[in-house]
Amino acid sequence: MFLAVFSNALVEEELDNNTTRTVLKLPAVLAPVKAAVLPLVKKDGLPEIARQIIDDLKWDFSVDYDEKDAVGRRYRRQDANGTPFCITVDHDTLEDNTVTIRHRDTMEQQRVKIEDLKAIIKKEVDVKHWLQKMK
Repeated sequence: MFLAVFSNALVEEELDNNTTRTVLKLPAVLAPVKAAVLPLVKKDGLPEIARQIIDDLKWDFSVDYDEKDAVGRRYRRQDANGTPFCITVDHDTLEDNTVTIRHRDTMEQQRVKIEDLKAIIKKEVDVKHWLQKMK
């Protein structure tokens, strides 16, 4: 059964800029890693804030930390891994305690408060929520 879900979830998408991305579109409830936290740069206190977010989320979800390469490459890597959410810590985070959360399937990005991350992820990975979306 897992092989059927896995093979159906792996897709190659053509993007508007004539590039492609490989995406493992596992339902969020089945994704092994629920979110990746990405500091925009490896300095200015951003990795420390990212680690704090990891420390908060790791009790409820499997989360990953990635600071290697440009943020666009990190997004693509997480897309291919099937990670439903990428959370980017940037310089605005230092000012207003918000981060950018990017949804894997739509590539939609939105600014949210750090304190709201757990509820946002929990809603999307909840089995009841997933079953309602399937109807």
